[in-house]
Amino acid sequence: MTALAMLVLLAVVGLVIDGGLAYLVKARLNAAVDSAALAGARAVTTGNNQTEQTASAQGAAADFFNANMPTSFLLSSPKLLATKVSFDQGQATIDVSAEAPMPVSVMQVVGFSSLKPVAAAQTIRRDLDMAFVIDTSGSLQTQAATVRSSAKTFLNKFNVTQDRVSLIHFASGAEVDFPINQSARGFNRASMLKKIDAYVFADGTASVEGMWNARDQLNAIPTANRSTMRVIVFFSDGDPSALGSVVTFATAADCTVPGVIDKTVDDQSRTWVGYGMSDLDSSQFSYISDRCRTIRNNKVMTRSLPAWYNAHDNKREFPIVTDRPRRVTADLSTVDATKRNIELAARNLAEAVADKARDEGIVVFTLGMGAQLKKGGAYDTDTGEMILKCMANVPDAPSRCYNAAKPEGMYCYAATEADLTPCFSRLASAILRITK
Repeated sequence: MTALAMLVLLAVVGLVIDGGLAYLVKARLNAAVDSAALAGARAVTTGNNQTEQTASAQGAAADFFNANMPTSFLLSSPKLLATKVSFDQGQATIDVSAEAPMPVSVMQVVGFSSLKPVAAAQTIRRDLDMAFVIDTSGSLQTQAATVRSSAKTFLNKFNVTQDRVSLIHFASGAEVDFPINQSARGFNRASMLKKIDAYVFADGTASVEGMWNARDQLNAIPTANRSTMRVIVFFSDGDPSALGSVVTFATAADCTVPGVIDKTVDDQSRTWVGYGMSDLDSSQFSYISDRCRTIRNNKVMTRSLPAWYNAHDNKREFPIVTDRPRRVTADLSTVDATKRNIELAARNLAEAVADKARDEGIVVFTLGMGAQLKKGGAYDTDTGEMILKCMANVPDAPSRCYNAAKPEGMYCYAATEADLTPCFSRLASAILRITK
């Protein structure tokens, strides 16, 4: 064999051996920079300004790169070259680049002393508009500390300068604690955390009021200013049991303003005494007036529900009197009719508002906690969990409500208090994942 032929053969062998090793190093390097870029995108939510957020993203990217690219992998010398973070109109872009110089063996005979595999990755985190709705009904009183801490952990996963968030809580009625920014980006996380700490857990479960306000907050943003990702996150431990309405009384002038018709209990015995009209904008039950009591002197004072949900406007978007999915009549003239129609209407409306939100491109995420969600209602076999699944439009929701053509959200069930924070984390991860 001639010297030239030997040289060519060694070059081919060197290409196979050294090139093969370089390919393995390159593949590992690509995986490392991909994970680093994704970690940076998740971590960019941490911090009160862009300087802190940049540092957080760079730190997370370095940690994930080092964890996924071992030192001296196949004799290489991996190095994270740069993690660049840029912000532009509510969008954060994380660019990661790295190299892994490595010596060669056989290829030295043809003049190569080393190879330098390089890799780069980019992750773009899109802006987010989110309405965060928290159930503060009385059934959560013993779990209040866990609900507060879990909700705060959830909020900490979002970017205070990039994301827009509205905070809402509901029980007998709903309160918009912090309206969403309609033009500027960002939200006041510190103030929201303080507000969550001050929540009082009492009274009913007017789910439709929480959902209606959440949708209203997102739609209040002018179309030109809306984020590419719009989300409602809805937490509850029970099925809907109350709704806002203008109710017709036997004496028409008794109670003519909108309120939440909700169960009432005796202050001393805490036993059910009827329904009453409560302040629409207060989470805690408070009679609008004594004339808005549905039972007075052992007589039922109400007569009928309106045909359409009219607590906030008269757009006739959501029917109350309907045959689907549950049959509701207008009758409030007896105790049994009132119990039946309020329960079924409250359930229908919570699902209907969520469905309308999906028509508008909003993705609904729901989180339920506790064994009560596994039980049906007094007049309906559907469990509270089924309702939350319908609201989120998940594939294992009842077939009557699941629609694959509409945005699918996510439902997470926390069987116990210990499951609540992990459930909130799952929802946050899913939201952050679809903003990338």
